[in-house]
Amino acid sequence: MTRASDAEREAVVARLRDAAGEGRLTVEELAERIDAAYDARTRAELEPLTADLPGPAERAGFTPAAAPAPGPVAPARKASPLLFGIMGGGDRKGRWRVPERMTVVNVMGGADLDLREAVLETPEVEITVWSLMGGSTITVPEAVHVELEGFALMGGNSLRLDPTRPDPPPGAPVVRVRAWSLMGGTDVRTRGARRRPHGLPEPPTPPRLP
Repeated sequence: MTRASDAEREAVVARLRDAAGEGRLTVEELAERIDAAYDARTRAELEPLTADLPGPAERAGFTPAAAPAPGPVAPARKASPLLFGIMGGGDRKGRWRVPERMTVVNVMGGADLDLREAVLETPEVEITVWSLMGGSTITVPEAVHVELEGFALMGGNSLRLDPTRPDPPPGAPVVRVRAWSLMGGTDVRTRGARRRPHGLPEPPTPPRLP
């Protein structure tokens, strides 16, 4: 088997990022495939990573293996760049498209965001959260770079990362959260894929104390 070069790995990563921008890969799928691309030692290990994507991959010296055309996939719904959680919630989860910049406003309520099955419009997104007597929980896949900054008065913002998780690969998506909270707070956490029996609802998010 032929060894893969650094240029071939980078070409696969570039194709994967393009596919994610087209809505073909979710945040979690993109992160997992990028991780696999950087771990690949041979061309044979790289080929399956783009085999189900249409069109020729951007490559350096090899052709991905052919694969049957994938079945129809429900398009990710476009989310508004402005989301409100006023005396209630306006959660986003499942397959949805995350804009490059998004603002969440919470007043005596909260709007939670789950990015595990979402599609990013760009490899780097910025989410700004303004909260008064409320806040948001933002869940991202484990293989994604996450940053949190901001300020909280009579409350708190927290970044909950699993200390046992491996570091995300260099080309993984980046999620930057800027949280400004008064008598509330925003939690940013990483979590693995949602694996639950078909037909069962996702467990409810524990209530957040102001």
